Amino acid sequence: MKSDNIQLQQKLTLEIEGMHCASCVKLVERALKKVPGVTKASVNLATNKAYIDSDKEIDINIAKNEVNSVGYAIKDTSRHSENNSEMDQDPSLAEMEKARQKMWLSWGFSLPVAIWMILEMLVSPWPNMYLFNLGILILSVVPIFFPGFATLNTGFKALKNRTANMDTLIALGTTVAFITGPLSLLTDQINNYAGVGAMIMSFHLTGRFVEANARGRASQAIKRLLELGAKTARVLQNGQEIEIQVENLKVNDIMIVKPGEKIPTDGKIIEGQSSIDESMATGESLPVTKKKGDTVIGATVNFNGLLKIKVTKIGEDTFLSQVIKLVEQAQGSRIPIQEFADKVTSVFVPVILMLAIFTFTLWLAFPDKLSQFSAIFSFFLPWTKNIAVISPLSRAIFATIAVLVIACPCALGLATPTALMVASGLGAENGILIRKGEALQTMKDVKAVVLDKTGTITKGKPDVTDVLLAKTAQILSEGSLLQLAASAESGSEHPLARAIVEKAKKDGLSLQKVTAFKAVSGGGIKAEVSGKKIVIGTDKLLQEENVNLKEFDSNKVEQLETEGKTVVHLSIDGVYRGSIALADTIKDDSQQALSELKKMGFSVFMLTGDNLKTARAIAEKVGIYAENVLAKVMPDQKVAKVKELQKKYKVAFVGDGINDAPALTQADVGIAMGTGTDIAIEAGDIILVRGELSLLVSAIRLSKAAYNKIVQNLFWAFFYNIVAIPLAFLGLLHPVIAEAAMASSSITVVTNANLLRRTVIKT
Repeated sequence: MKSDNIQLQQKLTLEIEGMHCASCVKLVERALKKVPGVTKASVNLATNKAYIDSDKEIDINIAKNEVNSVGYAIKDTSRHSENNSEMDQDPSLAEMEKARQKMWLSWGFSLPVAIWMILEMLVSPWPNMYLFNLGILILSVVPIFFPGFATLNTGFKALKNRTANMDTLIALGTTVAFITGPLSLLTDQINNYAGVGAMIMSFHLTGRFVEANARGRASQAIKRLLELGAKTARVLQNGQEIEIQVENLKVNDIMIVKPGEKIPTDGKIIEGQSSIDESMATGESLPVTKKKGDTVIGATVNFNGLLKIKVTKIGEDTFLSQVIKLVEQAQGSRIPIQEFADKVTSVFVPVILMLAIFTFTLWLAFPDKLSQFSAIFSFFLPWTKNIAVISPLSRAIFATIAVLVIACPCALGLATPTALMVASGLGAENGILIRKGEALQTMKDVKAVVLDKTGTITKGKPDVTDVLLAKTAQILSEGSLLQLAASAESGSEHPLARAIVEKAKKDGLSLQKVTAFKAVSGGGIKAEVSGKKIVIGTDKLLQEENVNLKEFDSNKVEQLETEGKTVVHLSIDGVYRGSIALADTIKDDSQQALSELKKMGFSVFMLTGDNLKTARAIAEKVGIYAENVLAKVMPDQKVAKVKELQKKYKVAFVGDGINDAPALTQADVGIAMGTGTDIAIEAGDIILVRGELSLLVSAIRLSKAAYNKIVQNLFWAFFYNIVAIPLAFLGLLHPVIAEAAMASSSITVVTNANLLRRTVIKT
């Protein structure tokens, strides 16, 4: 079961600069938690953002100082140049371009170093050993201390504050390697590894560029959503059409939307009819016909009719803004499996630093024995051939550098957030909004799916099908009975009440004045209409009101209920006068979707306030077993039913997201059925915009696919280190290859996450 503690919290999002690994994330989180007022801090490596909850307004300067003290920076987003380029407006593009420039500058000096070193190994030092060492040293200065300066600065700043991160390992590895350069000019007992340090930094910066590029692609979901919105709107002012910026729209403005144009913001059609492409919101490829009185969503496309639309929502209240908010929340959330990776990361870098010291000490103490072991592999690993002929100090430095650079836990930090980013983006494109990332993990353990009937299995819009009069004394016509019922129900917002009122209006019946209206939860209503005391509802309610039921036709009512219809009864001044039957139409895809759920191994339950006969009739039509029907469940009993099932199963509850909010919260996974603009953001862990059960199947498939990608990513992140660290310790791994392997581990993780886009989630 989930537990949601309701607290008054302020939320703040900050952009963090300089993060590159899981250790960076932990350090920034730890720093932010020291800021007065901060109750929770969560940092996402893939988006370079920190999400803060606070119980009071925090001092941003204190936050900046705390983050700066551990080697990172909070980006100042308040200052914008007047002439922003596209790159300035898109941080991912700016980051990628900056990483590209650093990479090419570094390789511009490292490639000559690599060629010169290869010639030295194959032929001899050119023109002589002293000039060779001096030249390599000079060329290595630029890659390590210019494009690599940020890495050195962050790494040593963290070390100064008694912490360590990935940059610390790279900084130590490259500087130790570089220092051997000047020392090699003073003594022939130390080999020159300055060139190795330059190539390590170049590979490191190459990895950064590829990560920035891949992260940029993974984070394009929000950018694409932002680009969907219209930039201008055509509105009526003083009888004339004028064009204004969308941000200048106000509620109740009248917009004119021509065929082929985007609808600027959420609204209601007041004139015209058209087909609307709502695929950006619902994932539904077929256009939807909209007419006067229907609501429309901003950023959807008007196909073929001229529409006048009254603005109902602007800014952060619009559907598109809510979707962007949900995607950002999902990308910033943390799932349980990540906690394991975080625990490993918190001790990983310090352990590697101790291992590097141990490696250096052991190679100095037992150089010959360790060299003999590494020489065994000289046929496969050519760099081990000369290990026995170099000095013990050079051997120790060689192995230590390799240990430092192979052990960077960057991939661990990217494993979960990149997969979560891709999953949330893919979901948004298909009408599936992931509000809480933890639902992706919990979903794999769910065995029972509980479906609220109305609005989930059925369309939630019942229609009057039959009007049944009392057996004798035909003092009322069907029209009169319907008129009285509709008049009494006009004060209710219940779907059945609205259906009765709509039927009366459709038949041209005028509604009479209602007084003393009272709704009875789970039972019906009581009211006075033209001086008559009216009771409408269940037979139980009528009995409680001591209504005379001698003319109640139980056989006819039973027949209607067997057909899956809901029957409400009406009394006038304490005497039963008739019944009204209503049927809620089953959604077109419900039967197929429920069949898919059963094939996937779920036990499917239906929960409803209807009587057992009516409920079982609906259940039979969609393939739910009779024993899995939970009938006559009042709204306040839904949570108890979910709790009861949780004694046997992990439970996912699927409801409309408003009336079912307590049950959605109680369930292990709450899935809210959305209907276009009516999205209850706080109701469920996952929200299905289109409100179709086929989308539920897609959401489950997406959840399982995303979780599998996260597990795969964590496996690869650990695999590289588990295999490579022992090789580096034994001197079998060249430092340059170690750094290349480390960079490739991050690339593997990000690439694997992006493969999630190929997953087929639609039924």
